[in-house]
Amino acid sequence: MTEVTMNVNGRKVTRSVRGNELLVEFLREQLRLTGTHVGCDTSQCGACCVHVNGELVKACTMFAAEADGAEVATIEGQANADGSLNVIQQAFQDYHGLQCGFCTPGMVMSAASLLKDNPKPTEEEIRHHLQGNICRCTGYHNIVRAIMAASGQETPAVAAE
Repeated sequence: MTEVTMNVNGRKVTRSVRGNELLVEFLREQLRLTGTHVGCDTSQCGACCVHVNGELVKACTMFAAEADGAEVATIEGQANADGSLNVIQQAFQDYHGLQCGFCTPGMVMSAASLLKDNPKPTEEEIRHHLQGNICRCTGYHNIVRAIMAASGQETPAVAAE
């Protein structure tokens, strides 16, 4: 066992971890931050996306010990200080960017990363950025619209169903 200390959503935590314990396991099992999902066990789906030192990371690809000393942000830390939804979360709700909700935390974390680096992305840039995130329900149209809205841009029309 190795002791790690990190700031998770602004809170300092110290725990013992196994050498092979993944960051996603640490967040879900030790800290009970279950918004970070495990969807594929192969790093393909993006449901486990978090920010580590401001960078987007698939938490299933990183050992918890590698995050020792890091700033980690999860979906649970994305709400506004008063507990209300942040602009990205609100846009996902307003533009129906979710259905079953399983991929939503990873999508929101990916969107936050994109908008931090590119505050006014094009539809093509959004779609390219989300290539590491799989949604099995929505077809991505409303997710793209939500991210466009969160960036303060006019949203593209939804294709006829």
